[in-house]
Amino acid sequence: MLTHQADNGEQGRLAMIDSGDNGLTGWKPSTYIKNHLRRSVLDYLFITNADLDHMSDLNNLWTEGITVSSFQRNRSVSPEVLRIIKEASGELTDDIERYLALHTDYIHAVDAPFDQHMGGITVTAFSNPYPRFYDTNNLSLAVFFKFGPFKILFPGDLEEDGWLAMLEQPAFRAELVGTTVLVASHHGRTNGYCQRIFDYFEPQVVVISDKSIVHSTQKPHYQYAASNQGVLVSNTNRRRRCLTTRKDGWILFKVSDDGRYTVTTEYNG
Repeated sequence: MLTHQADNGEQGRLAMIDSGDNGLTGWKPSTYIKNHLRRSVLDYLFITNADLDHMSDLNNLWTEGITVSSFQRNRSVSPEVLRIIKEASGELTDDIERYLALHTDYIHAVDAPFDQHMGGITVTAFSNPYPRFYDTNNLSLAVFFKFGPFKILFPGDLEEDGWLAMLEQPAFRAELVGTTVLVASHHGRTNGYCQRIFDYFEPQVVVISDKSIVHSTQKPHYQYAASNQGVLVSNTNRRRRCLTTRKDGWILFKVSDDGRYTVTTEYNG
């Protein structure tokens, strides 16, 4: 989740990247927004990938009475084509049905554009077009959020072929430059790793949203991609090049408008 906090402590609008829950801990973004943040509005929702793990709590946003003001996704894929793709891969859950419905419900201009209403935080998104790709991973939405010189990239579940196709876009190559934090594609899996992207930037740290290692393809490639210095985790006073939700729990970045930031983790991993 992403929000802007003014100097007086006042919280601004709320953005969320994906809407997956944690089946191990029971954590759900819908109940977190309602009960912990005590909000009834989610101003900006970005779904980076059309697979269930990116939206397993999506329908509950509506069940909990949360108003979703805007929805961003890869617009090159029609809801009709997405339905065919999802039906081929399994049962259509309530969350998938909600996701498909959003493609027809959210078709108008946004009343409060992100760049003008997030206190100086801006967003730039890229995607590969359908029908160049037919799979949900390589049709992921890659989203850059910037605040001053700080920049974080959420690339969904892009695989190497998808990354290489993105690199054909001059604007995407230019946007990679200066990226501070990379959220690893496809939860750190090998097929989401693309060495070529690091010709354009060296992240200060890589964040991996992962579970326990259950696949041989979950390898620590990314610890070698980040800068040698890494980042200082404030609650452990240790420098890290790679942070994982499996080891570190939640990971909080607090960023000043001059680009300086602190990192705090749930666990002292």
